[in-house]
Amino acid sequence: MKIFLAQQNYHIGNFEANTAKILAAIEEAKKQKGDLIVFSELAVCGYPPRDFLEFTDFIEQGLAAIDKIREIADSIGVIVGCPSRNPKIEGKDLFNSAFLLYEKEIKGVVHKSLLPNYDIFDEYRYFEPAFEWNVLTFKGKKLAVTICEDIWNLGDDPLYRICPMDQLIKQQPDIMINLSASPFDYVHADGRKGIVEQNVLKYKLPMVYCNTTGSQTDIVFDGGSLVMNAHGDLISEMPYFTESLTSVNWNEDGSFLENIVRPAHDVPNTELIPGTFDPERNIDKIYEALILGIRDYFGKMGFKKAIVASSGGIDSALVLALACDALGAENVYALLLPSQYSTTHSVSDAEVLSKNLGNHFDTIPIKEVFDSFEKSLSPVFKDLPFNVAEENLQSRIRGAMVMALSNKFGYILLNTSNKSELATGYGTLYGDMAGGLGVIGDLYKQQVYALALYINRNREIIPQNIIDKAPSAELRPGQKDSDSLPEYHILDPILYQYIERRQGPKEIISMGNDPVLVARILKLVNTNEYKRNQFCPIIRVSPKAFGIGRRVPIVGKYLS
Repeated sequence: MKIFLAQQNYHIGNFEANTAKILAAIEEAKKQKGDLIVFSELAVCGYPPRDFLEFTDFIEQGLAAIDKIREIADSIGVIVGCPSRNPKIEGKDLFNSAFLLYEKEIKGVVHKSLLPNYDIFDEYRYFEPAFEWNVLTFKGKKLAVTICEDIWNLGDDPLYRICPMDQLIKQQPDIMINLSASPFDYVHADGRKGIVEQNVLKYKLPMVYCNTTGSQTDIVFDGGSLVMNAHGDLISEMPYFTESLTSVNWNEDGSFLENIVRPAHDVPNTELIPGTFDPERNIDKIYEALILGIRDYFGKMGFKKAIVASSGGIDSALVLALACDALGAENVYALLLPSQYSTTHSVSDAEVLSKNLGNHFDTIPIKEVFDSFEKSLSPVFKDLPFNVAEENLQSRIRGAMVMALSNKFGYILLNTSNKSELATGYGTLYGDMAGGLGVIGDLYKQQVYALALYINRNREIIPQNIIDKAPSAELRPGQKDSDSLPEYHILDPILYQYIERRQGPKEIISMGNDPVLVARILKLVNTNEYKRNQFCPIIRVSPKAFGIGRRVPIVGKYLS
């Protein structure tokens, strides 16, 4: 049996484009004499559809698309994901389903059992879990079809203890087929392979695992679809962060004609979040994820051009370089906004950066605007000393400038705040926290440096002086980040333990960290939730990003 995997990039709610993409893949598989083609979870509507699922028309369009696909599923079997209705009075109205289409008919439908309800996932809000489990029969073979489900991380809810494969294995299936929408983070791809491997070894069955790719606002799906034999040997692995169509030949005896890509591990890697912070881990994949995140955000929203406030610092330099790679330098505009506190090398560094990248840039000094604000405010400010009010005023002037150009020319402002700053509140609301998309808001400062070095791996794109100099907001004479924050090599590992690993102060202190410092850092994180709550979407690359996947109270006292 020749089985195709269609790893595709869908657009949520764009049924016409998604269906056309699915039909094209089916036609290509038919040309290549395929027997069966597998698509990813909720391929017809895109994942995650969220509250679109509450619209009747949305569901009807999905089912209409299934009818279109069914018409060309004549000589080839098609397994594709789409929401379906729950005919029972009890429970929620919808299932997260996979349809088997063949001979222009719906031959079978399976529903997802394990509905994730953690981090960015909220499927139990919309879907009813499956209440029966049956294999699908196709060309004499029994297919155990599951939907982004595995035997790990099932949680404490009894609903999550019904593993579909434990039910399906009783019917003696010949192969497991998994439709997935598994998002990227910089540790998940390795763990995902281990989970697939543990499944095939537990059930002694081969698995075809089809994941989606592409970015949906803040979530990046990395693809990496794969096929494993019953021994845990990797038979085929599809590329990451790109669309692809590939096939494997499955024999009657359960083996594959293809050569083994990688033998089974003795101990599969299923580590979800490492115990220590490694800023260089999978930096190449982080780069690809951010490029895809920017490109799809602009492409799917119909945006063309980006603007970046270029300061001569490492954060804006990295965002500018990523934007030029993702969109083309001709579509990226840099605005330099030096104040009286900006150093001459910051301006010259920013100019060299744009010349290296080939993007257009302009310079608008803000001193006169700042002076006019100070003059207007002086009757109210009186003779109070210069403090954070004047510092933030400069940031807000810059925010107003870049947003003015955004409005005038249709640019989308890319935010340049990093995760260390967002975590500790080291940013100005309505100033440097403005933007339509947070490009590096899920990268700690040390990861920012690691990614800058990665971008410079072949030639110097980001000037070395930008990488080497001490980070500074340059809002007062001689200012450095370390005046307000611990050094980043100390700060970032503590933030990682608290945010990614959800370790409390006792656990973090037990790792050898100073108790006073830990208390200070955690208080900064907790008291600045109100800022993050007003922030733009952040491209997610970590196991725990700010945004929809981290829901903590704004008004709360825990660990403060």
